[in-house]
Amino acid sequence: MIEKTKQLLSDSPAMRWTALVLLAFAMFCSYIFMDILSPIKDLMQSTRGWDSTAFGTMQGSETFLNVFIFFLIFAGVILDKMGVRFTAVLSGGVMLIGATINWYAVTDMFAGSGLEKWFTDHLNYIPLFDELGVSPFYEGMPASAKFSAVGFMIFGCGVEMAGITVSRGIVKWFKGKEMALAMGSEMALARLGVATCMIFSPVFAKWSGNIDVSRSVAFGVILLIIALIMFIAYFFMDRKLDAQTGEAEEKDDPFKIKDIGVILRSRGFWLVALLCVLYYSAIFPFQKYAVNMLQCNLTFIPPADGSFWASNTCTLIQYLVMLVVAATAFASNFSKKNVKVTLLTTSVALLIVFCYMGYMRQSAETVFAVFPLLAVGITPIIGKYVDNKGKAASMLMIGSILLIACHLTFAFILPLFKESALGGILIAYITILVLGSSFSLVPASLWPSVPKLVDHKVVGSAYALIFWIQNIGLWLFPLLIGKILDASNPAVAQALKDNTMTPEAAATSYNYLYPMLMLALLGVAALALGFILKAEDRRKAYGLELPNKKS
Repeated sequence: MIEKTKQLLSDSPAMRWTALVLLAFAMFCSYIFMDILSPIKDLMQSTRGWDSTAFGTMQGSETFLNVFIFFLIFAGVILDKMGVRFTAVLSGGVMLIGATINWYAVTDMFAGSGLEKWFTDHLNYIPLFDELGVSPFYEGMPASAKFSAVGFMIFGCGVEMAGITVSRGIVKWFKGKEMALAMGSEMALARLGVATCMIFSPVFAKWSGNIDVSRSVAFGVILLIIALIMFIAYFFMDRKLDAQTGEAEEKDDPFKIKDIGVILRSRGFWLVALLCVLYYSAIFPFQKYAVNMLQCNLTFIPPADGSFWASNTCTLIQYLVMLVVAATAFASNFSKKNVKVTLLTTSVALLIVFCYMGYMRQSAETVFAVFPLLAVGITPIIGKYVDNKGKAASMLMIGSILLIACHLTFAFILPLFKESALGGILIAYITILVLGSSFSLVPASLWPSVPKLVDHKVVGSAYALIFWIQNIGLWLFPLLIGKILDASNPAVAQALKDNTMTPEAAATSYNYLYPMLMLALLGVAALALGFILKAEDRRKAYGLELPNKKS
């Protein structure tokens, strides 16, 4: 028996970490595509006629089918019935199909086609959905945005399916081993996809001085082809592992309708679920507008054409610096003291270099690309602290306070530095880094808390419900931000109608005060729920403030 165990693929560090790399890189690619249009919102308005309402409606469509057609629940059923291998490849294929539609919608081939005319004339009224005010389309929405939304809906189904599948795959390969490190590594790599998108999407859109937003989307599609290949490679590795054990593939417990009643009777569950939707709704939808917010609140003077700072070589070097910052910060958590100091010193020094390069490049997207870097370094620290010391509910409250402070800074302080080239970018960098760190506090304390609030038999169902509730916020708030942005900036819309302002100027002339205040209010609501959760924990003795590890 011992000899057989030694022969398992999962017992080989090289093999199980290879499996992790395949899964993590696939999610890295999907995170890039998820925000592929975020850093070029201004170009979508100037080249495709997408105002903020159209942009927000399209971005919110990603989770529409998961929320209103309950595809997220179906994805769990598929995973249960068909297993990790099949579901991984299926999710990769679904993401690729949706992304390809998304790409075609923003190409010149679509513009002026019969398909464009059809989308212009149709989907202006969706029975029931319009009456409920949740339609993914509206009359007057650009045809390219409608068709792009269709593709993004399909992509959203695939990416949510991939998310739950990758988590299940990591559990399978790392059970009884370094699972926490594997989970943290996968999350860190996936978050670097956000920075990758911010850095490279505008580069492809503006390649050779000829603006074409479809090139950015095509870049994302190519990465999703690679993601599908990664899933296929994982398929064969996973099948070989099961062949070694001689067992049928291990599958998750199914989502049971009868579990819903048990879960919904738990007040603690509702508090955590609402905390989740409030917090994530203040982060992920913000990412889709963050670059445009910086463009509107700061003055960027592009470097001279032909200079090093305007070159693609500079872009590549900055990206490589970012990777080293992330790698050294993450690795420092698992190193001995002397090596730790060296790694941290290297990481901090290169982070300063990265920020300096972003300042010299004078682009909002390279400034926001710093967002995940601090989170990558401190996520393992927070996870270890909660595992060994506890204080999960307190961590949630600290994260909410940081969230409020950051969005209020964007709302009131950053605009005061619009004419200060150095001061404005410095404040932006600090605020974005702090926001990224708050993003580490919540997941590290939120997700491990769920098993303490519900019976272990319904934990899987509880997670499925939380993901579904979270998707409601991820659908609603990109749409709300867009609508508030247009409603609170009527002068911009009027200037466009009067031809007194170009689309390019309009795209960077918005006042983001009210959208930022709305996001800050989400943080206030999350903080209030944190206090209530902490009181409920004391009353019901859930153990949220206790360590996860048993001594």
